[in-house]
Amino acid sequence: MQDRSRRRFLLSAGAALTSASLGDTSAMAAPRATPAPGADKALHLLMEGNAHFVKGAITHPGRTPEDFGPLAAGQNPIAAILGCADSRVPPEILFDLGIGDLFIIRVAGNYVNGAGASVKGSIEYAVAELGVSLVMVLGHSQCGAVKAAIQHLHDKDALPGAINDLVNTIKPAVLDSEHMPGDPLENAIRTNVLHSVNRLHSLEPVLAPAVRSGKLNIVGGVYDLATGKVDLLT
Repeated sequence: MQDRSRRRFLLSAGAALTSASLGDTSAMAAPRATPAPGADKALHLLMEGNAHFVKGAITHPGRTPEDFGPLAAGQNPIAAILGCADSRVPPEILFDLGIGDLFIIRVAGNYVNGAGASVKGSIEYAVAELGVSLVMVLGHSQCGAVKAAIQHLHDKDALPGAINDLVNTIKPAVLDSEHMPGDPLENAIRTNVLHSVNRLHSLEPVLAPAVRSGKLNIVGGVYDLATGKVDLLT
């Protein structure tokens, strides 16, 4: 909590400096902000925020119009999240964070393989240009995209339009998990997250070297819609 408060204070201080330096264009180039924390600290902040959310003790920092102003000239997120497009999984809320704290990419099924440049390039941008040291692939319980992959793998039918392509990209995770003990849907959701984590670990030329050098950590998690809790898989 102290880290987030200090971060918001420095952002506000940067905005005040910019307002007072109208004649100095360099002061308007970017907001004052603390450097992005290391991967371990970033993950701690995410999980600490999720614990607040689970307890119903959320603070919703950084969501007023006054908080947006200091970020108008630039951003300094603490982590990147590849999450599902599902309307029930808003990362800023379930991690109790505010505007500018997370760089979020959302696609139904939170998958990487077959997702194209829009997903991969967005994550690479967060690492190469914004300097984030933590990427989380966030799946969730009762994922409709994974359910569809299970159903249509079983039925051997096709869905209309690009929905069929989306579901096909998730089918390998279903196949890899189908002989695991336990709930087939939960197993497929977790395996799908791990597939994405593994793909990001090997993604050249931006992510893989950053992982090897220790500058980047890529983790997977699953959000439980019923409890609000995020469980880490890696």
